[in-house]
Amino acid sequence: MSREGSVMEERRSELLADVHAQAATMMQEFGIDAAVADQVGCALADHLAQNWGGQNFTIPMDHHYRVSKRDQEIYSEFDGRNHHVLARKFNMSVRGIYKVIKRVRAKGDPDQHTLF
Repeated sequence: MSREGSVMEERRSELLADVHAQAATMMQEFGIDAAVADQVGCALADHLAQNWGGQNFTIPMDHHYRVSKRDQEIYSEFDGRNHHVLARKFNMSVRGIYKVIKRVRAKGDPDQHTLF
Protein backbone atom coordinates (compact mmCIF):
# COMPACT_ATOMS: atom_id res chain seq x y z
CA MET A 1 0.00 0.00 0.00
CA SER A 2 1.28 3.45 -0.84
CA ARG A 3 2.02 6.03 1.81
CA GLU A 4 -0.87 8.19 0.53
CA GLY A 5 -3.32 5.29 0.91
CA SER A 6 -2.13 4.71 4.46
CA VAL A 7 -2.68 8.36 5.40
CA MET A 8 -6.21 8.33 3.96
CA GLU A 9 -7.01 5.14 5.85
CA GLU A 10 -5.86 6.77 9.10
CA ARG A 11 -8.01 9.84 8.41
CA ARG A 12 -11.10 7.66 7.81
CA SER A 13 -10.50 5.81 11.06
CA GLU A 14 -9.93 9.12 12.83
CA LEU A 15 -13.26 10.47 11.54
CA LEU A 16 -15.24 7.46 12.77
CA ALA A 17 -13.43 7.47 16.11
CA ASP A 18 -14.20 11.18 16.50
CA VAL A 19 -17.91 10.65 15.68
CA HIS A 20 -18.03 7.84 18.24
CA ALA A 21 -16.31 9.90 20.94
CA GLN A 22 -18.27 13.09 20.26
CA ALA A 23 -21.66 11.35 20.29
CA ALA A 24 -20.80 9.56 23.54
CA THR A 25 -19.54 12.77 25.17
CA MET A 26 -22.59 14.78 24.17
CA MET A 27 -24.97 12.10 25.42
CA GLN A 28 -23.18 12.03 28.77
CA GLU A 29 -23.49 15.83 28.98
CA PHE A 30 -27.25 15.38 28.59
CA GLY A 31 -27.33 12.94 31.50
CA ILE A 32 -27.18 9.61 29.63
CA ASP A 33 -25.30 6.80 31.38
CA ALA A 34 -21.67 6.54 30.16
CA ALA A 35 -21.95 2.89 29.05
CA VAL A 36 -25.13 3.57 27.08
CA ALA A 37 -23.63 6.74 25.58
CA ASP A 38 -20.58 4.77 24.44
CA GLN A 39 -22.77 2.11 22.81
CA VAL A 40 -24.76 4.77 20.95
CA GLY A 41 -21.55 6.49 19.80
CA CYS A 42 -20.22 3.18 18.49
CA ALA A 43 -23.51 2.39 16.76
CA LEU A 44 -23.54 5.82 15.11
CA ALA A 45 -19.98 5.39 13.81
CA ASP A 46 -20.90 1.91 12.50
CA HIS A 47 -23.99 3.34 10.81
CA LEU A 48 -21.95 6.03 9.06
CA ALA A 49 -19.37 3.49 7.89
CA GLN A 50 -22.01 1.05 6.61
CA ASN A 51 -24.32 3.56 4.94
CA TRP A 52 -21.90 6.25 3.79
CA GLY A 53 -18.63 4.35 3.39
CA GLY A 54 -16.99 4.88 0.01
CA GLN A 55 -18.72 8.20 -0.61
CA ASN A 56 -16.82 11.41 -1.27
CA PHE A 57 -18.19 14.66 0.07
CA THR A 58 -17.03 17.86 1.68
CA ILE A 59 -18.25 19.13 5.01
CA PRO A 60 -18.15 22.93 4.97
CA MET A 61 -16.32 24.58 7.85
CA ASP A 62 -18.38 27.76 7.85
CA HIS A 63 -21.88 26.34 7.99
CA HIS A 64 -24.54 27.58 10.37
CA TYR A 65 -26.57 24.98 12.16
CA ARG A 66 -30.24 25.50 12.63
CA VAL A 67 -31.48 25.32 16.17
CA SER A 68 -33.51 22.16 16.65
CA LYS A 69 -37.20 22.38 17.45
CA ARG A 70 -36.61 20.99 20.94
CA ASP A 71 -33.83 23.50 21.64
CA GLN A 72 -36.07 26.34 20.43
CA GLU A 73 -38.82 25.15 22.76
CA ILE A 74 -36.42 24.94 25.71
CA TYR A 75 -35.06 28.41 24.96
CA SER A 76 -38.51 29.94 24.58
CA GLU A 77 -39.62 28.50 27.95
CA PHE A 78 -36.41 29.51 29.70
CA ASP A 79 -36.93 32.40 32.13
CA GLY A 80 -33.44 32.56 33.62
CA ARG A 81 -34.30 30.57 36.73
CA ASN A 82 -36.16 27.46 35.61
CA HIS A 83 -33.29 25.14 34.63
CA HIS A 84 -34.53 22.37 36.96
CA VAL A 85 -38.11 22.57 35.68
CA LEU A 86 -36.95 22.36 32.05
CA ALA A 87 -34.61 19.48 32.86
CA ARG A 88 -37.52 17.46 34.25
CA LYS A 89 -39.87 18.42 31.43
CA PHE A 90 -37.43 17.49 28.65
CA ASN A 91 -35.91 14.49 30.48
CA MET A 92 -32.46 16.08 30.54
CA SER A 93 -29.88 17.00 33.15
CA VAL A 94 -29.69 20.56 34.43
CA ARG A 95 -26.22 20.77 32.91
CA GLY A 96 -27.73 19.74 29.57
CA ILE A 97 -30.24 22.60 29.81
CA TYR A 98 -27.39 25.06 30.48
CA LYS A 99 -25.61 23.76 27.38
CA VAL A 100 -28.72 24.12 25.21
CA ILE A 101 -29.23 27.72 26.38
CA LYS A 102 -25.56 28.50 25.75
CA ARG A 103 -25.66 26.88 22.29
CA VAL A 104 -28.82 28.73 21.23
CA ARG A 105 -27.40 32.04 22.45
CA ALA A 106 -24.13 31.40 20.58
CA LYS A 107 -26.06 30.85 17.35
CA GLY A 108 -28.11 33.97 17.91
CA ASP A 109 -31.48 34.39 19.52
CA PRO A 110 -34.00 32.71 17.14
CA ASP A 111 -36.62 35.28 18.16
CA GLN A 112 -34.33 38.22 17.43
CA HIS A 113 -34.93 39.57 13.93
CA THR A 114 -32.21 41.25 11.95
CA LEU A 115 -32.49 44.93 11.19
CA PHE A 116 -31.99 44.55 7.45
